[in-house]
Amino acid sequence: MISIEDIDERLEDCAPGVDRQSPSSIEIINPNPDSQSSVIFSPMTFLDHLSVVLAYPQDPVNIAATVRAMKNMGVTDLRLVKPVPYDPFRIEGVAHDTRDIVEKIRHFETLDDALADCGRVVGFAGKRRSAKWERLAPRAVAERYVSDLAEGHRVALLFGQEDHGLPNEALDRAQVLCMIPTTEHASLNLAQAVLVALYEFHLAAGDATRTVDAHRHQAGPASHEEWERLFADTEAALDAVAFFRTRNPELVMRSVRSLAFRAKPDEREVTMLRAMAIEVLRTIDRITRGLAKGPWRRRDDAGNPPPES
Repeated sequence: MISIEDIDERLEDCAPGVDRQSPSSIEIINPNPDSQSSVIFSPMTFLDHLSVVLAYPQDPVNIAATVRAMKNMGVTDLRLVKPVPYDPFRIEGVAHDTRDIVEKIRHFETLDDALADCGRVVGFAGKRRSAKWERLAPRAVAERYVSDLAEGHRVALLFGQEDHGLPNEALDRAQVLCMIPTTEHASLNLAQAVLVALYEFHLAAGDATRTVDAHRHQAGPASHEEWERLFADTEAALDAVAFFRTRNPELVMRSVRSLAFRAKPDEREVTMLRAMAIEVLRTIDRITRGLAKGPWRRRDDAGNPPPES
């Protein structure tokens, strides 16, 4: 039987706010000391060699949405072939905080000029064509060409007009045709298609353009001793509530261990679980001591109160 002193000692071990040794979080270095941002900016990434080429875009809103997609996925080179007239200020109004991309947008009179320095060209189409171009999904395209980006070769992702897409003469410039898998509806907005394509390249390139701060209560894994203390106190708490009256303690605790190990709690979480079990024991002890006094004292099966102590 566990005494109340043992319970107090165990609960003290699990007291909230106790300083515990745990691995410190990784310090994130911000190149701009005046900024509160936790973003790490890399001076050069694979995706700096990736170009988005819009052939004859008709709507400034789609240009702005494309810029927003590029900003989120770490791509900066946008090339427009005979675009509709637009106001760069309005583009930034739709795609906030994208001046670095908007200022670098380049305009071209012909598609060949826009693709002149590109070693690989991927054409995006929403409909099947009669010609037997090689067809790949966006993920396969990214996996194939990420090595070219790593070697410094420029890869162009070519998108057509909002209403008709790329004509065959434009697709003739592409080595590969990319089709985004959809339902039979198959009606993606231009910027949506750009986002899907860039997302796959972003993942394939491992482009760490955004790093989230570690949790401020980051804790390492629990030690073997801490695990065993948790299981011992859990078993004691289950026994105290008569959970094992009709169950095999060994089998129950084996299941508890399996469940806990699969959940992979850290040291802090294991400590919290142990504190829960200990608090069950403390509560039972308080109730037991309280029932031994006053008119609410425990009675035997015949309804007689216990003798006064």
